[in-house]
Amino acid sequence: MISRQEFELVKEESLQYLKEAGIVLSPQEVETLEIADFGLGRILELGLQLVVYVNSNRYCAKELVLLPRQTCPQHYHPPVNGMQGKEETFRCRKGIVYLYVPGAATENPHAIIPEGYENYLTVYKEIVLKPGEQYTILPNTPHWFQAGDDGAVVSEFSSTSTDENDIFIDPNITRVSIN
Repeated sequence: MISRQEFELVKEESLQYLKEAGIVLSPQEVETLEIADFGLGRILELGLQLVVYVNSNRYCAKELVLLPRQTCPQHYHPPVNGMQGKEETFRCRKGIVYLYVPGAATENPHAIIPEGYENYLTVYKEIVLKPGEQYTILPNTPHWFQAGDDGAVVSEFSSTSTDENDIFIDPNITRVSIN
């Protein structure tokens, strides 16, 4: 678990990234910005910050913020209650995002694997997203992503999000957000 001081620093930096990307948040959205450290206590390496605009039984829209080289661990969105897993489109707004999906492994990928995390990453086909570029991840597809050296802001448009049902490769992960 991260300390209150680390939480405040990560939140402040994340809000600055959103501002630099030209994304204006309401006071309530600022207040409810989520810090997801996945229970690993390594927020600067393994984590994600997010703002959820809407998550209905039909669709979801979020902003994802990644600090420099911060990695969202490998996971997938399985079917839930007879519904397909989440389909999501990532659109890069600021910075560079290295997204990894199944397929032929990219030689010399750009990601820097967090220390001791090699066993929890199994897909290495690299998709590089720069501002204005997007990529759609189909349901039940293993994926992970990492920001470049300057961090990143990504808009996510998806079918209904049930983050609590995501399946992570790392058995140590607990999907608890802090806000």
